[in-house]
Amino acid sequence: MTDQGSTIPTPVFDEEHAPVLVGGSVSARRFMVGGATLVMGRAGMVIIVEAADSPARSGVWSAEEVRLIGPAPAPVAERLMGSPWAADESSLPIHIAVLLGGEALYLGTAKVSRAGISDGVLTDCTLRFEAPLSRQLLNRVRPPLPAVDLPGLGWLGNVNDDRSAALQQFITGWYRDADTTEPPATCAPSHLPAGLRQLYRLAKQRPEALGTQNSILPESDLHTDHLGEMLVFGVENQGGFFWSLLWTLDGPEADPTVWFREFDEKPIAEQEPLSGFLIQFSLFEASMSADYRALPRRLTAAQVARLTEALHLVPLRPFWPWAPTHFYVAPGLVVHVSSGNSEEFNVRAGASHRSALAPLADLPVDWIRFDG
Repeated sequence: MTDQGSTIPTPVFDEEHAPVLVGGSVSARRFMVGGATLVMGRAGMVIIVEAADSPARSGVWSAEEVRLIGPAPAPVAERLMGSPWAADESSLPIHIAVLLGGEALYLGTAKVSRAGISDGVLTDCTLRFEAPLSRQLLNRVRPPLPAVDLPGLGWLGNVNDDRSAALQQFITGWYRDADTTEPPATCAPSHLPAGLRQLYRLAKQRPEALGTQNSILPESDLHTDHLGEMLVFGVENQGGFFWSLLWTLDGPEADPTVWFREFDEKPIAEQEPLSGFLIQFSLFEASMSADYRALPRRLTAAQVARLTEALHLVPLRPFWPWAPTHFYVAPGLVVHVSSGNSEEFNVRAGASHRSALAPLADLPVDWIRFDG
């Protein structure tokens, strides 16, 4: 450590010297949160994480983010989130370091960007570096791990030959079995088309298959619209639109048209019937809610072509009338590309493992978020 009128950290320091960064050892308090050491004092906080890559433990998540996995004790929660009786403390600097070879490598300062709370307890916290890490430094403090059992693409060959098989293969490959004591799946009510019955059977062991961003309603929540003409089965997360099927007492069609409707506007038919729609819905949810994600700023057509050139296009007509969307895939990776009313495109990628994002890392793209 050096002293030039204020405490200036050198790149590497002994962990026992962390209190110097926060105002001295007299007032410093030490806590453990999800494998991380936190030292708090009157002049700030130091968070020291391990050089590892595990979603279940605190650590450097990406070049932009550090994650604390709680639960966190009340003093830590109050410092990170602020409290009425110590409002100024939440503005104190938060220093980040990583343990390497028995010493702490200083990475800079960060600010809280998101916090999760359950029953009044801070369960997790995301902090963003004020200066993002270089790729070289990131690989030192979050060592890359080899991929293990990435979901394959066997389902892709069935998309236009056996969509029921394609849906089952994708969902069972992408989502793990839940630890559940649910009884064996039984057939859904006969008034539902086969595609929905299949999805509900799959969701017995994999609840995420019903969606996280948007959702397919549980069987018990299915209902008709206010005119009694359409069976509503899917909804947007904020209630802005919904998907429905034509309701009839004569029994379901084998592969009915899916109708998209925004509020009270006229319904619009999705381009794929239910069998294709459910594959598209599943791919969209995978891209939006995977543990590892990549989000660039809006891209030009040339940039989209570059990003997707090594991926496989899913051979289905565009999904979602609001912003027609195509899907591109690779093992463990789903990318959706949506076009609006401009010449630019919205792109999101979701991966089952961090390594699946590696092919995108060196592209000339301005990333808002990149977990690779």
